[in-house]
Amino acid sequence: MIIFYTTLLLFAGYSILICYYWLSWRSVPEFISNDKSYSTKVSVVIPARNEEENIANLMHALEEQTYPHSLIEIIAINDHSEDNTAEVIKKFPEVTLLDFSTDPVNSYKKKAIEQGIATASGQLIIATDADCVPRHRWIETIVSCYEEKKSAFIAAPVVLQNNSSLLQIFQALDFLTLQGITAASVHKAIHSMCNGANVAYEKKVFEEVNGFEGVDNIASGDDMLLMHKIWKKFPGDVQYLKSKEAIVSTQPMKCWKDFFNQRIRWSSKARFYNDRRIFWVLLLVYLFNLSFLLLLVAGFWNWKFFVFVLLLWIAKTIVELPFVSSVATYFNQRGLLKYFFFFQPLHIVYTIIAGWLGQFRKYEWKGRWVR
Repeated sequence: MIIFYTTLLLFAGYSILICYYWLSWRSVPEFISNDKSYSTKVSVVIPARNEEENIANLMHALEEQTYPHSLIEIIAINDHSEDNTAEVIKKFPEVTLLDFSTDPVNSYKKKAIEQGIATASGQLIIATDADCVPRHRWIETIVSCYEEKKSAFIAAPVVLQNNSSLLQIFQALDFLTLQGITAASVHKAIHSMCNGANVAYEKKVFEEVNGFEGVDNIASGDDMLLMHKIWKKFPGDVQYLKSKEAIVSTQPMKCWKDFFNQRIRWSSKARFYNDRRIFWVLLLVYLFNLSFLLLLVAGFWNWKFFVFVLLLWIAKTIVELPFVSSVATYFNQRGLLKYFFFFQPLHIVYTIIAGWLGQFRKYEWKGRWVR
């Protein structure tokens, strides 16, 4: 019976957390950028490795930005690509192409970003990934938020492209939840959270916190670990930009192996979080999901635990659905909700496996084994 009451306690804590995220998400004001003259020089920094299939889409999207092109500098860093990424970038003469100049053991992406920022002449750094596609007013909206709020760091929305495949639908649903939590946590200053596909920060702020120093030996975390460093120094100047004009779409993983490697990579940085606030959140979420596995095992001794697992599955869905539905509506992806209940077991399993392996094993990322 200890496992029964412990699970109920975890479920109560988890339910309170999700409801708080939901209410916090709804309280995030939507930012509306006004037409005006701008003066902020922007440097868009793009680390790229083996992205010949995607990076041209990003470059075309940058060509179509409404922000004054005289104030935009585009810097792409070719991170030892083994395909024709560099050749594709060279077709866009307005892009400054850098070759990766160092060969670190672990933190390739951070070193690439650092190299790009060292070259940048812009006041505001906007970082994105080579497989992303922003909307036409992306830069304009970010700069408008920056100039209005005097932000040191801006976390902006990301959405996954998806087709009708099981894997991509699952990823898109999972990603929606993460985006809602990101907006809620940043707006309420609960903990630091963002996605490196769409962030912006002042170059001088990056330099004032010494860039990635202190976390530069960690393969992942070019987004959240940097965000937390900036938050510690400028706690009132970290913003979430809730604007549909600022949304960046990115590619999902193409196979289950890549998906699990990505999630292991994301979870691997958890043990390096200096932000104790997010540590306790992650621990609660992990233990709650782990309780499903323990209950299933207990069911082989007492069949009533199988019934409890089913009821808990339903209860978890009911608690999460208003939150996920609200976020899905905002991102125009309500059609995914019909799969939500059926994907719960898969979400629980991947949370347990990726959360565990991320703390102990190496993972493959862009053809490299890192940790």
